[in-house]
Amino acid sequence: MKKYISLLVVVLMVASLFLAGCEQKTTEKQDVRLVEVTHSIFYAPQYVAIEKGFFDEEGLNVELTNGGGADKCMAALVSGEADIAFMGPEASVYVYLQGREDQPINFAQLTQRDGSFIVGREADDSFSIAKLKGKTILGGRKGGVPLMTLEYVLKQNGLTPGTDLDVRTDVQFDMMAGAFASGEADYTTLFEPLASTFEKQGNGYVLASVGEMAGYIPYTCYSSLESYIEKNPEVVQGFANALYKGMVWVEEHTAEEVAEAILPQFADSDVKFIAEIVQTYKDLDTWNPDLVLGEDGYNRLIDIMKTAGEIEEGAPYGEIQTPDFAVKAKQN
Repeated sequence: MKKYISLLVVVLMVASLFLAGCEQKTTEKQDVRLVEVTHSIFYAPQYVAIEKGFFDEEGLNVELTNGGGADKCMAALVSGEADIAFMGPEASVYVYLQGREDQPINFAQLTQRDGSFIVGREADDSFSIAKLKGKTILGGRKGGVPLMTLEYVLKQNGLTPGTDLDVRTDVQFDMMAGAFASGEADYTTLFEPLASTFEKQGNGYVLASVGEMAGYIPYTCYSSLESYIEKNPEVVQGFANALYKGMVWVEEHTAEEVAEAILPQFADSDVKFIAEIVQTYKDLDTWNPDLVLGEDGYNRLIDIMKTAGEIEEGAPYGEIQTPDFAVKAKQN
């Protein structure tokens, strides 16, 4: 009898160890290296997803780094230093046109407006694009969506870059604020919270929203290499699920509540300051509520790239975009 009891004890111990091992295995999180084009309140739903634990709920441990520009984000992606890159979808078009075999695929669109603001050296309640004539503005990197969108707005208002004004493209994206603060150019474009911080510090004044003037544009998307998506579809789906939860949370909560949630991402700011910016982006209808990059929106981006003279033909929609993960995230 004692022998059977001892055997039962051994069996129970082995079973408990097995179950403990299974539990530990299921609680292990998948590391995801995410590089973002810049760190901005413009991307509030992403930070909500991080701070509210939505990525954790999907079994993902997101390691976030600031790439400082779409070109650098794409370089990190194609070199294998990042699993997912958050940047303008124009970067995927350029890589496709270069003939790369392992294409970067856009699987979720977070923003549907340009998130930058024109900042000047003096306050001007009656500012208009026409006042840029004969002036110099820091526009961003050549070939990037921020510059192309700005040039699109200029042309829509009858100004030709290089003729009616000087649009500088020689200052790196992440160096524009410092260059303007040091006295370069008459105007610049900046994202939040930099734009409002400049105004708060007396270094410049926010004059106009580029996004409001430009209208709908698929501005920033999440992209992974085709090979990564094929090997890790559950990771990409979990990532999209978490993003969608973040998007819904932002839509259903006040600017103040969003500011409180993402404050850890902007430790040098305060809740009131962040809330004002969040409300501005809410009012501009900044975020894409279903994360789907549709074909019509993509074709509009291609038209803007053609107008800018950066490409003659775009990449076929289905070659560098997939709506499947975003659609399923909403269904989930």
